[in-house]
Amino acid sequence: MTVQERYEAARKMYADVGVDTDAAIAKLKEIPVSLHCWQGDDVTGFDHDGPLTGGIQTTGNYPGKAKTPEQLMQDMEEAMSLMPGKKKLNLHASYAIFEKGEFADRDKLEPKHFRKWVDFAKKHHVGIDFNPTFFSHDKVKDGLTLTSPDEETRKFWIEHGKACIRISQYFAEQTGVPCVMNIWTGDGFKDIPADRMGPRVRYKESIDAILSEPFDTNLVKPCVESKVFGIGVEAYTVGSAEFSLSYAAMNKDKCLPLMDNGHYHPLEYVSDKIPAMLCFYPEFALHITRGVRWDSDHVLILDDETKEMAKEIVRDNALDRVYMALDYFDASINRVSALATGFRSWQKALLIALCTPNAMLKALQDTNQMSKLMVMNEAVKMLPIGEIWDEYLRREGVVDDLHFYDEIEKYENEVLEKRN
Repeated sequence: MTVQERYEAARKMYADVGVDTDAAIAKLKEIPVSLHCWQGDDVTGFDHDGPLTGGIQTTGNYPGKAKTPEQLMQDMEEAMSLMPGKKKLNLHASYAIFEKGEFADRDKLEPKHFRKWVDFAKKHHVGIDFNPTFFSHDKVKDGLTLTSPDEETRKFWIEHGKACIRISQYFAEQTGVPCVMNIWTGDGFKDIPADRMGPRVRYKESIDAILSEPFDTNLVKPCVESKVFGIGVEAYTVGSAEFSLSYAAMNKDKCLPLMDNGHYHPLEYVSDKIPAMLCFYPEFALHITRGVRWDSDHVLILDDETKEMAKEIVRDNALDRVYMALDYFDASINRVSALATGFRSWQKALLIALCTPNAMLKALQDTNQMSKLMVMNEAVKMLPIGEIWDEYLRREGVVDDLHFYDEIEKYENEVLEKRN
């Protein structure tokens, strides 16, 4: 049987439970997902030669790492060719591209330092999201940036945040797509602090100062991202979930909360937090990763929590309220494969959610038919979603799962291995 013939048989099975798979595919094609550049070069960036610091660590040394902007863009183009659906580009400020002999420290960054990224985005008809880089820099003092008791340190990083606001506005104006600008710091302490409130007061004041920079709220979507802990700050992280949610709640006119599903205790589930957030926030942002025992930023796969997060966004009719971005990095495997695998996994999760008979299942819950709800939930799991996925790939002109890695190996042999 051809892909189309298998799809037609599956389409009828889904129709029997009230699901229009053609409509699901059409919808999925238009859902933007932001693709993070930092998987391609192990979060190194182009504005420093020092080590990765600030609560972040990559492991592994797989051959072929991108070492220049041109190599990173080449790798991202290859990865994007293996991804169905709509993309955005997600950049960190440390990926500024300087002309020969030029340099600007992070507090002096300008839109011109990201012009080549805008050209790249326009070439591929994608928007750009942005992140100030509050790590891997010699002005991170005693592990602190926006929360430092040293005024000069705080001022430097506040000016960096303001510069990023201006750059985010530039991205949105150039691409015609709103820019989500995410504020995350690894500020905290390795062991028990004597003052937990002071750093948080300074953090609040610093974010206030960053957001005092003028911007169009229709074009720039600043976020605050929480964290449980990082490497070297195991005892106390300033930007906790309570802090970030409260800050966003008190500044809804100009700031969104951002949840990263790796930034919580392993027994907490962001899939359960999503509907709670939707009760109170018109919009919020989501970083999608796979934490293994901790915030380990493993490559996203189609595991249960990934599927549940997508289900909550879809069945709560929140696809236009949640800004979705991938966030992981693994230097132990082919980096192009990691980018494409994670993106395809999230697309699969969204397709499963779009092909779930949510109205029927909700009606069973609302009429207290809980036994039948359990049975139908289990029955839906066995519907032939693979046939729908294959048809989606065919319509998008993207290679199927069984031959996906053939393309990766070809690129590795022809491009990545030659870099060494």
